[in-house]
Amino acid sequence: MGEELQVFGNHVSPFSRRVELALQLKAIPYQYIEEDIPKKSHLLLKYNPLYKKVPVLVHNGIPLVESLIILEYIDENWKTNPILPRHPRERARARFLAKYIDDKVFRSWIKAARSGREGREKAVEEACKALEPLENELKSNKFFGGDSIGLVDIVGIFVGYWIPVMQQALGFQILTTHRFPKLTKWSQELLKHSVVNQALPPKHDLSSYIQARYPRNLGSKL
Repeated sequence: MGEELQVFGNHVSPFSRRVELALQLKAIPYQYIEEDIPKKSHLLLKYNPLYKKVPVLVHNGIPLVESLIILEYIDENWKTNPILPRHPRERARARFLAKYIDDKVFRSWIKAARSGREGREKAVEEACKALEPLENELKSNKFFGGDSIGLVDIVGIFVGYWIPVMQQALGFQILTTHRFPKLTKWSQELLKHSVVNQALPPKHDLSSYIQARYPRNLGSKL
């Protein structure tokens, strides 16, 4: 079709990596453009003047922003290897869980990472509680999408990869087999997938970024 597809992202951003993962699962070729977030290139400001952040998907010169919107656009535009369920009720549930991960899980973990000596234990526990609905939702499924990787798994890569690196870098331990056996098993299955593995940033790069950005914990374990 002669389509031109570009992804403006940052290699340690779970939001831009999820867009790349969706494209790679569908075997859609694209050009990746790394953004230095503090500097914000003129192209990023051109394509996303309102939010001025990654990811941005540019399809034949037309930009799309906000990762959840981009993921749905990708699934609607390229039908191979669908990431959203066919049934309307299941699609709605997948959208709800994806939004929950962004609104509750991500924000609670960033709050825990930013907390200092005072209040970190409480913030970490709140972040842990935010994971409990996801643990219950998995039931006996291999992935949130069933036997194949779907929207919630792609968005949940933050839980499966970023959180373990984050807790190791900052000195707290939450996502354990004891407290979250289903999520732990799910993350192991997810990271074993060859496409997922190739789409992730190196742990060293991510750990260095986290340690530079957030204060280290005093070793609290819940």
